[in-house]
Amino acid sequence: MTQAYPFSPAQRLEMDPTYAWLRDNEPVTRVRMPYGNGTAWLVTRYDDVKAALSDLRLSRAAAVGKDVPRSRPELEEPMSVLSADPPEHSRLRRLAAKAFNARQMERMRPKVDAIVAALLDEMATGGSTADLARALCWPMPTQVICELLGVPYADTERIRAWVTHLVAMDSTDITVVKQARTSVWTYFVELIARRRAEPADDLLSHLIAARDEGDRLSENELISFGITLLVAGYETTANSLGNFVFHLLANRHLWQRLLDEPEILPAATEEMLRALPIAATGLFTRIATADLELGGVLIREGDAVVLQPTSANRDASVFERPDEVDFDREVNPHIAFGFGTHYCIGAQLARLELTSALSALLRRFPALRLAVPALDVPWRAGQLVRGVESLPVTWTEGRG
Repeated sequence: MTQAYPFSPAQRLEMDPTYAWLRDNEPVTRVRMPYGNGTAWLVTRYDDVKAALSDLRLSRAAAVGKDVPRSRPELEEPMSVLSADPPEHSRLRRLAAKAFNARQMERMRPKVDAIVAALLDEMATGGSTADLARALCWPMPTQVICELLGVPYADTERIRAWVTHLVAMDSTDITVVKQARTSVWTYFVELIARRRAEPADDLLSHLIAARDEGDRLSENELISFGITLLVAGYETTANSLGNFVFHLLANRHLWQRLLDEPEILPAATEEMLRALPIAATGLFTRIATADLELGGVLIREGDAVVLQPTSANRDASVFERPDEVDFDREVNPHIAFGFGTHYCIGAQLARLELTSALSALLRRFPALRLAVPALDVPWRAGQLVRGVESLPVTWTEGRG
C-alpha cells in the first residue's frame, strides 16, 4: 500500500511512529510525495540509507528540472553542489573544501567564541528573560557564515525572508517561491560583481579566483555555490541549536548533567545530532540511473528514491535504546551530516558553533530555564527543517 509522505506534520522533536514500523517491517517502501509525478521509494533503515548515500547509481543530477516526486513545490534547480554528481560535484567541492577543513575550523574558533560572547552580553543587558532564538540561535550561525563567506550581515534579514519561501513545503503560490529565488539570485549576482571588483579575504573572493585544474567556476556556479553555502551555513545550525537547548531545558536532568560534567559536551552534541530530528521529511530526491537492489527491494532505472537519515539514526539494530538521548553512548556512527559523496562540507563548522554556543550558555547562565511550559513553545510549521519559532527563556542565578 502506497502511503502519503510525510506521514504526518512534524510535531516538535517527535518522530512519527510509522518510521519504527517501517524499519522493522518494510524498510524500503512506496510513498506518494506532496509534489511531483509518480511515487518514490522511501528508505528508512540505517544500513540501507548509508548504502544509498554511497551509491553513484542514485543520482541527484537526474532530478534537476524534472517533475519528480519531491517535498517542495519548486523543481530542483541546476548548478548546485547539492544537486551535482561526480565528477562535477567533486570539482565543485574541492574548491571550497580548504575553507572547511579541521585546521581552518580551529582558526575560526576564537571568532566563533567572540560572536557567541557578544550576543550573550547583549542578551544579558535586557534583564533576566529573552527569546533565545532571536538573541543567539539565529544570529550566531548567520554572523559566522557571513563572516566566512563575505556576505554583509546587514543584508541577512531580507535573505532569510527569501530563503523561508525556498525551503517551504506547503506553499500554495509557486510564484512567491520563484520570486524569492529570483531575488536571492539577483542579490548574489550583484555581490559577486562587487567582490570581483574589490576582492576581500573571504570565501566568496577566493571562489571567484579559484581554479580547479585550470578551470574557473562559471558565473552561474559561483552564484549557486554562494547561495548554497549561505543557506546551509545558517539554516540547519540555527535550528539545531534551538532544538538542542529546548530539549535540554525540557529535560532538566540533561542540562544538569552538562553543568556537572562539561567535558562530555562534545559527545552530548553528537548524541543530540543523532537523536533529535532536524528534517521534517526525507532528503532530496535521487533518481536510479540503473537497476539496483536496496534492502532486498529491486529499484528500477528511473525510479525516484528518498532517504530518511533521521529514521536511520533511530535504528535499533545499530543504536541501543535508539529513542533515548544517552550522553554515555560509546559508539555513535550517526549520519546526521550524511555520508559518502554529499557528506556535509560544513560539518566541522556546525560542530564548532554548536559546542561553542552550548558551552557559553552553560557557563554563563547555569540557571537558564524555559519561561513558558514546554508545550507552549511555538514551532515553525510547513518548513523542510524543524525548529522553534521562538524560545522564551529566563534566568535568575549565575553570571549574566
